Amino acid sequence: MTSPFAHVTESLIRHRGVLGAMVVGLDDGLIVDSTLQIGVNGNAFAALTASLYRKARRSAKAAGFGATTFLELAAEQGRVCTAGGRELVLVVVCESRVNVGLLRVELLRAAEQLP
Repeated sequence: MTSPFAHVTESLIRHRGVLGAMVVGLDDGLIVDSTLQIGVNGNAFAALTASLYRKARRSAKAAGFGATTFLELAAEQGRVCTAGGRELVLVVVCESRVNVGLLRVELLRAAEQLP
């Protein structure tokens, strides 16, 4: 039986430079669905990114900026990009060379389907 989010993760992983795509529970950081390349530790990324996204949402609200729509963490060796709904968040693990603009558009479009 496939998850209702399988098509979302499969479409995101097709982007050049994307190593993994996951739908993660926002409150608990547990993976609901994922498509990962070999060597990507999905559980660690899921839990930490859900926590980071929750904190970004609280920070944006406290600053009066409204809802958080997209979050990108850029590091020397790669990127983690997220977009979320009320209960779930999309997490994409990428290489540095990924086209962030295109990925952002796809993530925001996919996040509209999340509860």
